[in-house]
Amino acid sequence: MKMGLFDKAPPLENPTHESSERLLAEEEGTLWTGNETSAPTCNSFAVCLFRASALILVFLVGALFGFQWRGDLDGLCSQHVSQYSTIIKEVGIQYSLQEFNGSLLKENIFRQDAGPDVDAAWESLGVNYRSVRIPPEDAEQSGLAADQVKINAKYGGGFPANVEGLHHLHCLNLLRQSLYYNYDYYHAKGEGPFTNNDYIVRLHVSHCLDIIRQELMCSVDSGVLGQVWIYPENPEPYVDFNTKHRCKNFDAVRRWAEKNQLPQDPPADFLQPPSEGDRIYSRMP
Repeated sequence: MKMGLFDKAPPLENPTHESSERLLAEEEGTLWTGNETSAPTCNSFAVCLFRASALILVFLVGALFGFQWRGDLDGLCSQHVSQYSTIIKEVGIQYSLQEFNGSLLKENIFRQDAGPDVDAAWESLGVNYRSVRIPPEDAEQSGLAADQVKINAKYGGGFPANVEGLHHLHCLNLLRQSLYYNYDYYHAKGEGPFTNNDYIVRLHVSHCLDIIRQELMCSVDSGVLGQVWIYPENPEPYVDFNTKHRCKNFDAVRRWAEKNQLPQDPPADFLQPPSEGDRIYSRMP
């Protein structure tokens, strides 16, 4: 029967609870039709066991690495900030808290005027140690090129090299010897760098000066220098240079370098001649 716009609509049947919920769901757009994928669940004991085991394994591996790193933070730090070398592998870098002697007026042995005692003190730091041997397997990781100077295989092979930290001290010692109040003494002795003419000595000194500059800029100290009061009668501020630092185990590195020095008087064929294709510079680099 055709029904007009304003005709009375036939009464609806009493809706059931189920149909009401279905209608409400359709209106809200939340009706589940059975096609959607449900959230993943552990639908079997084996799956649940596998997931739990994987989580435990990840936790244990993370804890193991964390424990190892915590136990060797010194080594981890050194490997991150330092060029690799055999020293790191054989000595093991460790750090300890030390206070610098920054006194202006109280001189120690390293600040003495030129003479045998101060020379012996600097010599004890390894400033004149000979080269050491770097094994072939450590060469590339240590920054050595395959065509650099090598030791003849019949004498053990490897690469002759100098410990950089000891070279820095060698340079600092040369600057000390070249101070205006020390220079005449060492120039007259004519030993070590002073066997050369004055022009070469000057170049050697300026080379050392710039090497130390670059090293200090490369490893710039981010610590700060506080100030203290001096002169109780009329207090004035003064910079406190006696600061604490975390320092590497220098003595262990020095002992390793001393122990591993190459022979003082090596045979004539100790070094392997350059091979074809090896770089040979026309002048000092």
